[in-house]
Amino acid sequence: MTHPLLVVDAANVVGSVPDGWWRDRAGATARLRDDLVEVAEHGLPDLPGPLEVVLVVEGRARHVESVPGVRVVSAPASGDDAIVEVVRATPPDRPCTVITADRALRDRVTALHATVLGPRTVRRRP
Repeated sequence: MTHPLLVVDAANVVGSVPDGWWRDRAGATARLRDDLVEVAEHGLPDLPGPLEVVLVVEGRARHVESVPGVRVVSAPASGDDAIVEVVRATPPDRPCTVITADRALRDRVTALHATVLGPRTVRRRP
């Protein structure tokens, strides 16, 4: 059985809370990745698990590695373009959700039949 796909825009989610992430982008991204392991197992309120989780990273976070439960895709250039490619490669009958607040990216992935949820959906509450 193929699980629904959850694609996370790491830069957008990490940058959605002013918690000092800019001092250590890779560290903040690694913490997000680790939090997503539980999401992969249990899902989200609007998206029951288990899920296949793909975290798309770019820039200074490009060297964050995959862990069991979360596959990390390092964008060679634009993170948005890498997210669109992941969604485009998903069969149309497979549920696909993208986590981002980026309006232009939302338009691009919904045109490919993905649904979109905001960053707060996966951010750990303080």
